Amino acid sequence: MVFINQLLDFFLPRFCPACNNALSASEYFVCENCIANIKLADADLIKSEFERKFSGEKIITNFHSLFVFEKDKEFQSIVHSIKYKENFRLAVFLGKFVGQKLNEIIKSWSPDLLIPIPLHHLKKAERGYNQSFYLAKGISSACKIPVKKNIIRRKRFTPSQTQLNLKQRKENMEGAFSINKNVSLQDKNIILIDDVITTGSTISECGKILKETGAKNVYAITSAIADI
Repeated sequence: MVFINQLLDFFLPRFCPACNNALSASEYFVCENCIANIKLADADLIKSEFERKFSGEKIITNFHSLFVFEKDKEFQSIVHSIKYKENFRLAVFLGKFVGQKLNEIIKSWSPDLLIPIPLHHLKKAERGYNQSFYLAKGISSACKIPVKKNIIRRKRFTPSQTQLNLKQRKENMEGAFSINKNVSLQDKNIILIDDVITTGSTISECGKILKETGAKNVYAITSAIADI
């Protein structure tokens, strides 16, 4: 594979989406230096964010993120490349990386399937694809857990949540999702997959309708967590 990359790079060099430097033949999608510079989400942060975002509602059983999303840093550039430059292969690579690093945690939840957070069809048409689905594909490949993308439907278009506070984001998400017909989730352990978690309002809303449909436990995995 290294030789193939060397040959291909001669004709079409590959560049890291975070630093824009050329990748070496042994590097895939993101350079090793940029990966090393991304802040990891430690156990204390995950615990405090779970208590702040999810423990009160008792919908999400547990969640985990690998990285911390920091503004104007390496991970933001990676996410922007995935979401706005149609870099779905980078999303799969990131999903595999997350799945490999969090494999023990994920397996301890005894999940039956992975469900990516869906996009509204208008947003999906604008962007070209749902990045969360490709993240889920990467995690599925690493952890050998099936992924299903047509279980939850985003039935209402929601405006951007960038400028909204926690309460406003929660209100913005209420009633935005539904479960597709003829879906059986009784007693299933499900992991929701998304790229970055901020307030957790989207995950909570999806978790709520999954529990109402009979899911036993709903967990969440994201590539990163953003503190707001």
